This record gives sequence, C-alpha cells and structure tokens, in this order.
Amino acid sequence: MSQHPELATTTSNAELTEDEYLLVLEPPQGLTSLDWRELWHYRDLLYFLTWREVTVRYKQTVLGVLWAILQPFLSMVVFTIFLGNLAKVPSDGVPYPVFSYLGLLPWTYFAGVLSRSGGSLVANANLLAKVYFPRVLIPLSATLAALVDFAIAFVVLLGIMYWYGLALTWTVFLILPLVVLTALLATGVGLWLAALNTYYRDVQYALPFCIQLWMFATPVVYPASIVPQSWQWLFALNPMTGFIEAYRAVMLGRPVDGFTLAVATAVAVLCSIFGLRQFTRMERDFADVV
Repeated sequence: MSQHPELATTTSNAELTEDEYLLVLEPPQGLTSLDWRELWHYRDLLYFLTWREVTVRYKQTVLGVLWAILQPFLSMVVFTIFLGNLAKVPSDGVPYPVFSYLGLLPWTYFAGVLSRSGGSLVANANLLAKVYFPRVLIPLSATLAALVDFAIAFVVLLGIMYWYGLALTWTVFLILPLVVLTALLATGVGLWLAALNTYYRDVQYALPFCIQLWMFATPVVYPASIVPQSWQWLFALNPMTGFIEAYRAVMLGRPVDGFTLAVATAVAVLCSIFGLRQFTRMERDFADVV
C-alpha cells in the first residue's frame, strides 16, 4: 500500500461503469515518498493510537501508572545495593542512586520504545488489513506513548536529586533536545524492528535479549570513564553512550562531551534514515504477511 493514492478512471475496464472510479494505492519508493502533509492529516489518528497505547498498557492493573515509576526506581535500588554498595562501582563523584537513575531514565525510555514498536504491527494486524492509513503511525505512537512514562519517572528524578541536595542549573533545559534525539534514535530502530518482525517473528523473541546486551554495552549503571582509553572510540559508536553521558552532564551542571554527543547524534540520524527507508520499502507487503 502507498501513501500516495491516485484516482484513475476505468473506462477501459468493462466491469466498471463510466461513472465509477478505481482507487489505486501504489507502493512507496524510498524516503521521498513519505507524505508529511498526509501524516498531518492523520494527526487525530496518531493521537488516538497514542492514547490507546497508554491506556491499554495500564488497563486492569492495580498500581496503574505507578509502574512507570517502579521500574526505573526499583532497578536503581537493586543496582545501588549490588553495584554501588557491594561492588563499589565508581559514580564520578555523584551519589550512586542519582548516578544510576540518570542512566536508567533515558535507557528505560529507549528500551520501552523498542519493545513496544517492535511488535506493534503484528499486534495491529486486523487494523492493517481493513483500512488504509499511514502505517508509520503505529510504531510512532509507541514512541509518543513512552514519553508519558518518561515524564512521570523524570519527576521522581527531581525528587531523588533534591533528597541528596543536588541543585539544578540552567542546563536542565537542555534535557529537551536530548529527549528528542533519544526519541529519534528509538523511532528509527523501532521502525526497522517493526517491519522486520512482520516477516520474521523471531524478532519478538530475540529483542528482549538484545536489549539486555545493549544495556550492558552502555554506561547505564557504570561510568564511561572506566572503559580503557583505547576502546573509547568504539564505545562512542554506541549512540546511547553519548546520550546518557549528556543526560548526566546537563542534569548535574557539568560540561558535555561534545565529541561523544556529536557522534551519537550522527548515528541517531543515520539510524532514523535507515529505519524509515526499510519501513517504507517493506510496507507494501504488511497486510499480506502480518
């Protein structure tokens, strides 16, 4: 299916009368086929899909949206006990609970988007086969819905920093572009995973394991400074490394590593382009294979 429907008269088709029209949905060809005006036209549907994603996630749960707080908070408690207190993992002069939560907050958002968007097309198989709309809206709604959890968990971060007497500076406002960059990276990877999962259902089983491996390859609960200098360049190719280090810097009022952040931004842009390209290339067969 395509995002560029064209009306064509069918006078040559003997089965259709002279006044009837045939709606032709042509498959997209590359990135230029993405119609941004059409996406804006379907903005109400995006809002509905996002709201449904939020409500369904916590439907019939006792704690409701508190799960958005408990997941990063309890993870922080566990890592503080075993890594901060027992293993004595360094935290760059910051109380380890604050240090680990500053890593878990963006990582939980990133991992949540990948988990939701990866299986989003398969979960909405009936919708794909019945009605036309830009298919990209489904994984995109996962990105937006996860922002609700991020916002709630961010309030808890402010409380933890206040508890440890860490004051905020003007650099806290730089968190907004960092969230946008993280969302861009998560959306790009999520689009590719969502498209790939429609063809190979192994993706949904391998994804949790891959996310876990990616987490330990990212300085979420340990500082990037413990990585040997000879490996720093390779470590920087992981875009979440630059983003998480930048999150910590802006929240604590410290200098941002411009090189690592620039590399992370470049990789995030490339991932978003690649993910969108793969998604639009495979989109034509979604309704048939999902």
